[in-house]
Amino acid sequence: MTLRERLDDELKKAMKAREQLSLSVIRNIRSVVKNREIDQKIILDDAGIAEVITSLVKQRRDSIRMFRDAGREELAEKEENELALLLAFLPRQLTPEEIEEIISQAVTSIGAVGLKDMGALMKAVMPQVAGIADGALVSRIVKEKLS
Repeated sequence: MTLRERLDDELKKAMKAREQLSLSVIRNIRSVVKNREIDQKIILDDAGIAEVITSLVKQRRDSIRMFRDAGREELAEKEENELALLLAFLPRQLTPEEIEEIISQAVTSIGAVGLKDMGALMKAVMPQVAGIADGALVSRIVKEKLS
């Protein structure tokens, strides 16, 4: 089942069950996907849809952080619930340990020794973890490895 079909199926289930949060999140995903398709004049495949969902996940994480900093716990909780629903449509995310292993292999293969090699290391690592790891987490672990 493609990601687009899965979104359609989950939308129908949410409508029947009257799950307003799920319905809102799925409609948001579909809307952003449709807008991107119109802008780029293409039909997005699973990878493109996953990229859209990943960007929505990043937005939710940023919102959660900002709401917590502002003391708006109720809004942060709402964003966390939306985040959980978004993550359900993405493949299993890598653990920090798995990311470290990938980075260690890349360090060995390109011979990175210091922070000056961070760009090359990120360029080597990101294609391997695209869609299955948070870019900010990858960047933080790369910095730790090179420090």
